Amino acid sequence: MQYDREKEGLSALGHKSGISRDYDPEVLETFANQHPENDYWVRFNCPEFTTLCPITGQPDFAEIRISYIPGERMVESKSLKLYLFSFRNHGDFHEDCVNTIMKDLIALMDPKYIEVTGFFTPRGGISIYPYVNYGRPGTKYEDLASRRFATHE
Repeated sequence: MQYDREKEGLSALGHKSGISRDYDPEVLETFANQHPENDYWVRFNCPEFTTLCPITGQPDFAEIRISYIPGERMVESKSLKLYLFSFRNHGDFHEDCVNTIMKDLIALMDPKYIEVTGFFTPRGGISIYPYVNYGRPGTKYEDLASRRFATHE
C-alpha cells in the first residue's frame, strides 16, 4: 500500500532533515495504524541518544529503547529520530529523559501500551538504566504495564 504523505500530514519523511537545537516535541508526527484491531509490538532502538547533564553541562550518552502496542495512530520513525536528536543540547537527568519521551509519545498517539528504557553509559563509574511504562487505563494493557513493571529487571 502506497502512503500519501500529504494525506497523512507527514512533513519530515522524504525531505531534508533539519535537526532542532533544543528539545522539540513539535517535530513528532503520526500516521494511521492500518491494523488497529491487532495487538502487535513496534520497537525502536536509538543507540546514539545524547543529552546534557543539567548540572555540569557535560554530554550524557545512551541507547534509548521504545516499545509500544499501537492504537489508532503510530509515530513516524523519521520524526521520532529528529525528536530524539533534539535532546542533544537539552539538559535533563536520565530519569527525566525517559519519562518525557514516554509522556510525549502518549500525548501524540495514545498507544495501548508503551515502555521506554534508557541505557546510559557510565559517568563516574556508574551506569543508570531508567525504565518507565504505561498501559491504557481500564484495559488489559494497564494490567500488562503492572506485570511488566513488577518483573522488570
